Amino acid sequence: MKIPLSCSKETGKIFQSSYETITHGTGKLMLMAGDQKIEHLNNDFYGPGIAPHDASPEHMFQIADRANIGVFATQLGLISKYGMDYPDIPYLVKINSKTNLIPTSQRDPLSSNLWNMEQVRHFKENSDLKILGVGYTIYPGSEFEHIMLAEAANVIFEAHQMGMVAVIWAYPRGRAVKEEKDNHLIAGAAGIAACLGADFVKVNYPKSDTGNEPELFKEAVMAAGRTGVICAGGKQTAVEKFLKRLHDQIHIAGASGNATGRNIHQRPFDEAVRMCNAIYAVTVDGATVEKAMDIFNAA
Repeated sequence: MKIPLSCSKETGKIFQSSYETITHGTGKLMLMAGDQKIEHLNNDFYGPGIAPHDASPEHMFQIADRANIGVFATQLGLISKYGMDYPDIPYLVKINSKTNLIPTSQRDPLSSNLWNMEQVRHFKENSDLKILGVGYTIYPGSEFEHIMLAEAANVIFEAHQMGMVAVIWAYPRGRAVKEEKDNHLIAGAAGIAACLGADFVKVNYPKSDTGNEPELFKEAVMAAGRTGVICAGGKQTAVEKFLKRLHDQIHIAGASGNATGRNIHQRPFDEAVRMCNAIYAVTVDGATVEKAMDIFNAA
């Protein structure tokens, strides 16, 4: 790994420790995403096909505490309410979030800071929790992209000054964007995150009618350079299909990990833990899909 020059000599050592902790020394990140309670409201946590346990926010903390993960990403408010009972979880604070109630046809998306980095610093220093990273969502193509790009740049710089890893969620979106999952556009979004100085960028996996998504996705990995590319997990998918796609993203396209939420927390607790462990095995341990399925199916 290369320590960003935006870290000071003192915080560079802290950054290295944070980075190695969340990637388990491999450079591969298994990010458990728990920021959807604002993003998607309660649609992801209650209803048909969703385990009853998922109705409570604590379900996600219980999974992150028990399972193999790299880092658990969620809003500071939830961490402040549940973190005292789960002090061993490595946390990433999601700085901004917005609901999905306002459609793009009504207004281009804007997701501004909910917390500033001074508040994150205070929380990190006084909570005694493992606050190792921060995350921020940008929407390239929105008429408000300039606001989010400026905020994201400052968040990343200040995170490095605190020795924290910075992850950007980058989703091209807005009335100017014709196809959000176009591979060339996704590569452009990954390149933006690199220019902002992000350590990882979370993007959507491209869509293709020919089934050559892993080859197409190589463009995003190359565009990101030294910024690791991780894929959004998306809606709940059949386990073997999900793990096969993840394996292709990492071992064919060259992605640096994944960011998975619904495919984990919408399951009952024991199953969610096994799913986490299977994803971790593919991401961090380089396991085959067959080995990962054995982990998921283990009683």
